[in-house]
Order: sequence, then structure tokens, then C-alpha cells
Amino acid sequence: MRETAEEVAHNLRTDARENRDRILEAARALFSERGLEVSMREVARHAAVGPATLYRRFPTKRALIDEAFAGELRACRQIVEDGFADPDAWRGLTTVIEGLSVHNVQNRGFVDAFMSASPQGGTFARHRVALLRQLEEVARRAKRANLLRHDVTIDDLVLVLLAARGLSSIPRNGRTAAARRFAALALDALRADATNGALPTGAPLAKATILS
Repeated sequence: MRETAEEVAHNLRTDARENRDRILEAARALFSERGLEVSMREVARHAAVGPATLYRRFPTKRALIDEAFAGELRACRQIVEDGFADPDAWRGLTTVIEGLSVHNVQNRGFVDAFMSASPQGGTFARHRVALLRQLEEVARRAKRANLLRHDVTIDDLVLVLLAARGLSSIPRNGRTAAARRFAALALDALRADATNGALPTGAPLAKATILS
């Protein structure tokens, strides 16, 4: 029995959705473990689709990255917003640093995409501006409460988050515990204390273009 035009169209839409889902699943898995150096051809091969199918769904690698990490970006933003909303200044800072460290250590590619200073950053660039500004305000509140050492800058907080990325090299089942411990050690070093010595000059990690 011949298919009707409506049935053919429905099957084509179903195939297109399935291809798109496979592409995104493959991209998330490869970017998570190996970072953004993974090529589009590798993603297509892993998803068992042809390069032409991949490029029809995602014309550029940036478009694929944005879509693959949309959920990660929402989760990351929620962590920062929860810390920003917490009336307890130190708990808010702890929520952000620990939450982001634990969340991001499982996904190397997401951290690479989020911290990229490329002007072509698209969705990530827009969210990064908002999140880093909120993180700065969380830090200011902790300073005003004399809980965070006063010479800590946004660059130092970015440094902590970047350093935690190195934990993605250890076995996956140990990453969460390692990230929590790392965050606790970092936060202890950032806490205001009468015995704090002067910090050396830091690197400008949160560039003016990110926060402007």
C-alpha cells in the first residue's frame, strides 16, 4: 500500500529529528571528554550520519556547540543566580564556586566554550557577561562583610574555575569528590584572615571585553 504524502512528510520529519538528536548526543559526548578540538567530521562519524546531514542541521561548529551545551549553560546560570540570590554573602560565594567546579569538571568542552574570549562567542559570550558580573557582585558582598580577602579580584575567581578544569583528566567517578575538595581548599585560601599575606600580581583572565 502506497504511503500518502502526509505519511512521507511525517517520516521525513521523524528521520530529521532522530538525526539531529544523534548529532547532539555525539557532540556532547565527544566535546565533554576531548574538548572543542573534535572536528565536525568526527561528530558526524560518531553520530552515524554523513557530513552533509550534519551541516544541514548545524551550518557551523559554533551553532553545534551552542545547541549541544544549551542545557549546560542553563544549569551553570542557575548555579550563579542561586548564589547571587542568597542573602548570606559567604554561602552565596561558596554556592557558586563549589557548584560550578562540580558541574564543569564533568565537561571539558563546556568550560572551553564558556571561557573562550572569541568575539564570535555568540550565546556563550552573552551569558558569560551576565554571569561574571553577578559573580563580581557576589564577591563584593563577601568583601563588604569582611569574609573575602579584599585583594581578591574577578580574575582570581576565574583562575579557580579554570584550574578546576584540570580535574577532568582523572577518572570520571572521582571527579565530583575531587572538585568539591578543590573548591573547599580554594575558598579557604580566599577567606579573609588577619594573617593573609599580599598576593602577587595576577593575570588578566577576565578581559575587559568580557565585562564591558
